[in-house]
Amino acid sequence: MPMPCTKLDPPLAIVAGKRTPFVKAFGALSHIAADQLGVLAIRETLKEIGMNGDDIDEVVIGNVCGQADAANVARVIALRAGIPQSKIAHTVNRNCASGMESVFQAAQIIREGRADVIIAGGAESMSQVPFIYNDEAKQWFMQLQKAKKMSQKLSLMTQLRPSFFKPIPQLQLGLTDPTCGLSMGETAEVLSDDFDISRKLQDAFAVESHRRALKAQEDGFFNEEILLISGDITGSAPLHEDLGPRKKQSVENLSKLRPFFRRKGGTVTVGNSCPVTDGAATLVVMSADLAEKRGLKPLGFLNAYSIAGLDPKRMGLGPVFAIDKLLRGTGKELSDFELVEINEAFAAQVLACQAAMKSEDFNKTVLKRDEPIGELSWNKLNVNGGAIALGHPVGATGARLILTNLRALKQQDLSHGLVSLCVGGGQGVALWLERA
Repeated sequence: MPMPCTKLDPPLAIVAGKRTPFVKAFGALSHIAADQLGVLAIRETLKEIGMNGDDIDEVVIGNVCGQADAANVARVIALRAGIPQSKIAHTVNRNCASGMESVFQAAQIIREGRADVIIAGGAESMSQVPFIYNDEAKQWFMQLQKAKKMSQKLSLMTQLRPSFFKPIPQLQLGLTDPTCGLSMGETAEVLSDDFDISRKLQDAFAVESHRRALKAQEDGFFNEEILLISGDITGSAPLHEDLGPRKKQSVENLSKLRPFFRRKGGTVTVGNSCPVTDGAATLVVMSADLAEKRGLKPLGFLNAYSIAGLDPKRMGLGPVFAIDKLLRGTGKELSDFELVEINEAFAAQVLACQAAMKSEDFNKTVLKRDEPIGELSWNKLNVNGGAIALGHPVGATGARLILTNLRALKQQDLSHGLVSLCVGGGQGVALWLERA
């Protein structure tokens, strides 16, 4: 019988981490590919603790959208970041949990003895996701490319159709679940219906995410977490902060937006959803025993993690299922965790998770629990804002959540963190972090 969660003994030490600023797609980082974003993150992460490429045994990077000219983007990132050619690298994809999956695989690799020190994380340029032409258009362009005589080219021009110039954004396809036929936003509408979550409540949640993110920026919380991208790279001004948080965001402003995913009677808008985002985040990890032997003081430790499956139509409830497994496997209670991060794919989705965790009926009928998981306090949840304000570069977010949670624990002199997110396709991931 498989265990509900994976417990790490010794735990995995998160020694250091850095990330790029997160920027809405087609904005300030749109011309920077995922591999270059990953290179920036790795270089700054190593610099943070005085390491170089020779100190790294392996690189594992999460990436969802895929970079056309870098099939195994982790290998490209590693080499361009100065990791020796003799060191290996591979890319992982668990949709929104890819950045976390890279850390889980790093733990497994270290446990089996293949490597001692690993860089894990994620990189995503959602700006550079390609467009897809239909089969007829692809065939026409291939014939045009092969044509050598002018007569052949002129003949092909007579077959040209306007439909050839209406490609489908791959991003649109990627954000639609092929098994249930719903876009990610439509799955949030399902949860809004299931738990009767009003538009007003979702908009208020979004405003609070921006308020907390802005306060964290003003207090300098993210300064050590985010690396500086020079003007030479951005092509304009240097960039050292997330560009998503909005100072003038309000419920009144958000109420003016039309529902985006369900035009009639919907509640989910672009304002109470996370934006499509570019960014990268990386972590240096090793076993706790090795960190102690080397005299390193880690940011914290990964003690246990869980991965759960559920109905793809309700993928946003993934954190509830994963947290349930984590608690069962570790014997912990929700109240044992002092700070919690649940990725804000949609306000409706996080609010639904809160409602489900405290619902006696949901816990008894769906999770088969005698008692509810518990009520998740607002004072513990996403205290520095979340993806609605900061953004969600899907391959990188999991690593960002780990880094942010550990740093928040340190800031508040707390010990135990719970990090979770939902995963497109009907999965959820949760992990237990402990501050060093």
